[in-house]
Amino acid sequence: MERSYIVDFKNVSTVGLESSPVASALAGLRANEARYFMNKYKHEFTVVPASEACETLDYVNQILKERDIEFTAKPLETSRFQVENIKFAYVFYEDGLSVNVMYTVDDPKPKRAVGFKLSEGMEIPKELEEKFKFARQKSKLAGTIRGSYFVIKGEY
Repeated sequence: MERSYIVDFKNVSTVGLESSPVASALAGLRANEARYFMNKYKHEFTVVPASEACETLDYVNQILKERDIEFTAKPLETSRFQVENIKFAYVFYEDGLSVNVMYTVDDPKPKRAVGFKLSEGMEIPKELEEKFKFARQKSKLAGTIRGSYFVIKGEY
């Protein structure tokens, strides 16, 4: 039985993320994503404990292998859903990292990418520090978010 949790972006909660050293910043980052999906697609952003989402973790890890990335941080939560013709998968890690996969289906010019977002107060994970440059964005919910991405080459 999956214990899913609809992320509330009005009253930010650290539920499910308590073990993170940057729990409140990570909760803000998660809420920021929830607000985006509600505003853009009227979609409720729902997460489940990573321990109950092996399939989602395997999917994300398989795509990360394109760039030889394997995170040592513990995954805390995941989300996986489709809005319109776009499949999304999210993993929120204990160190404050959020990884998302955006994968369009039935699109003549597919948009397929992996995004990385770093919670305020965390270091850049060693798996990413040499390979990616991070742009900063301000968020009312999450403070300063640093983000980067790569384009997915394979078919998943």
